[in-house]
Amino acid sequence: MELKNSHYKKTIIVQPQHLDEVQHVNNVIYVQWMQDIAAEHWNTFVSEKLKNEVLWMIKRHEVDYFNQAFLGDELQMETWTGDYTNVTWKRHYGIIRPADNKKIISAASVWIPLDRKTQRPKKIDEEMINMFA
Repeated sequence: MELKNSHYKKTIIVQPQHLDEVQHVNNVIYVQWMQDIAAEHWNTFVSEKLKNEVLWMIKRHEVDYFNQAFLGDELQMETWTGDYTNVTWKRHYGIIRPADNKKIISAASVWIPLDRKTQRPKKIDEEMINMFA
């Protein structure tokens, strides 16, 4: 099932610690940013009850790289949730550079919710679904 859901956006300014040896954003940094924005999106919209009950674990990442980003670039990052099953939820990501409207990456991850106490997979229920509907 696919949800019509809210998108979450943030602006990132590329810093020296984000760069690799060829002076563009390191691929590992994009994955870190994906994890960070997913957590921010979750923490912005869910109840304290769900924050206390649910942890998320990555099952899969897919990243397509289109253009490089460099020191000082202002980037617009966006995430939104997509298809889900009983125990997996797909999340999408995009990064553009507004200065020239270049797409930097397009990505998706599959996340598994875990019960915070048992650390076992937790069924995606109506309460979780309704947070992003």
